[in-house]
Order: sequence, then structure tokens, then C-alpha cells
Amino acid sequence: MSVISVVIPLHNEEHSIALLYEELQAALEPFQQDWEAVFVDDGSVDGSFGALTRLHDAHENVRVVRLRRNFGKAVALATGFGQASGETVVTIDADLQDDPAEIPRLLVKLDEGFDLVSGWKTRRRDPLRRRVLSRIFNWVTGRVSGLRLHDMNCGLKAYRAEVVRGMPLYGELHRFIPVLAQYRGFRVAELPVNHRPREHGRSRYGVERYVRGFLDLLTVSFIGRYRHRPLHLFGGLGLVLGLAGLAILVYLTVVKALGHAIGERPLLTLGVLLVVVGLQFFSLGLISEMLTSQHEETAGGRAQAELHVDEILS
Repeated sequence: MSVISVVIPLHNEEHSIALLYEELQAALEPFQQDWEAVFVDDGSVDGSFGALTRLHDAHENVRVVRLRRNFGKAVALATGFGQASGETVVTIDADLQDDPAEIPRLLVKLDEGFDLVSGWKTRRRDPLRRRVLSRIFNWVTGRVSGLRLHDMNCGLKAYRAEVVRGMPLYGELHRFIPVLAQYRGFRVAELPVNHRPREHGRSRYGVERYVRGFLDLLTVSFIGRYRHRPLHLFGGLGLVLGLAGLAILVYLTVVKALGHAIGERPLLTLGVLLVVVGLQFFSLGLISEMLTSQHEETAGGRAQAELHVDEILS
């Protein structure tokens, strides 16, 4: 029988942990399918790890991973994905704003032939500023990536395990898992889900995180479009610059043939410079192609999340 792995990244959520497990149990027990809860403590400084230890001692299907310090949600998720043993993986935040009762609906949608189903908080219980920033972020992400989701950053998602295992996550890239999945050819869907007010702790999302997210969006877009074909980018730039420089030099050659001096013209320097820079860009593209080819033949590129782990309770 297949196993469902629920990965829960958390930071300073000691008051939510026990209740979250109870709600997960109520949502998943009717499935009559084995499931596990993989909690990743991302450097909490409150009593979260103690609460997780007690939960682990009380339930056989609870696994706990403690990171050495607060590395961020991307590393916490990558670590949890590496520890998950199920063929199906569900992610949910530990703050109780995501409703575990929605998980069965996500799993049903997944069985319709999708590889990733993302939640869409149609009625967000967040402050106005965060809702506005989220709308802007989702709109820009959809325009840049080509994947139009209403709620890219919803913590409640369901995946087939092959979607997330080995996916490199760092910085704010956890926000773009659906985009990375689509770039890899997986089918992505979205489903409206219930969203609840936060009862414990406080949100740590601010404007600065959205700024970092926009910068990482450029990284994701670049990786998705040119990771396997860097020559298309660097070679294209080199070709444009080289042809522009060549056109300038041809023009100056004609001017020289008509008896005019060109030695002191800045245009001559510009033409030579464009040709040289164009050749350099093209060479960089060729080198990148060779490195990419070599990389694809090795097992490199997988997230080394285990290096951040301090302790595992399994």
C-alpha cells in the first residue's frame, strides 16, 4: 500500500504542533492508507523541539528532523523531502492557518492525472498589506514564468514524490516549486482551499522577503529556460553583439575605401570591442554547454540538505 508523507516545516510553533497532528490524523485516517508526519524544526528557539519529541514518543508515524540553525523554509522543505518515504508528499505549514481537512481533496485532484496540486487561499485571513503584496507577487510570477496560479506561495500542496525529490531548493525558491515542476514537464493544477486566521505566534513574512522572492524569480526563469541550453542565451547575445560590431567595421571599411581617415574615430574602437565581446559571449555559451552536458552525466545537482541536519528522530 502506498504511503502519504506530510512534510511540515516549522519555526517557533510549539503551541500549534499537537493540535496540527490531531487535525492531520482526523483528515487522513478515513483514507485507510498509511501516512507519516515529517516535522522539520528549522532552528526553533522556543519549546518546539520538546513538543515534537513528545509527539514522536507517542506516535509511531511521526518523524522529526532538527536543523542546526534557522536556514529558511526552502532548506527545511528540501530536508523534509529527503526524509519522506511516501510515494505521495503533502506540505502544510505548522501555524494552523492551512486546514488539514483540505488534504483529501488535494489527493483526489492528484489522482486525476496531475503531478502537483497547489492550494489557492480564495479568502485569505491575512493583513491587507500582505494580501496586496501577494497579489502583485503572483501576477508578476505568472507573467515571467508562464504558469498562472492565483496563490503560488500557498503552503498546502500535494505532490507525487518524483516531483520534489532531488529538487534544488535554497533562498526563496520554495515559492516557485510549481514553476520548477512545470519547467521539468510535470502537470500542475490548483484547487481552492480554506484558510484560517492565525491563532498562535506571528507571521515572519515582510516586504524584504518578497523582494528576495522577485530576485529568485529571475533565477528560476533563467534556470528553467536556459539550464539545458545556455548557448541559446550566451550565443544569442554574442551573435547580436558580434554582428553589430561587424556591421560597424564593414561601414568603416567602405569609408576608408572612399579615402576618409578612420584611425581616430571612436566608432572603430566600438566596432572592434563589440566583435571581441561577442566572441567572448559565444565562447562562454560553448563552455556552459560542455559543463551542462558533464553535469547531466553525473549525480550532481541534488540538494545537500542533510548537511544542515542536527538530529533526526525516526
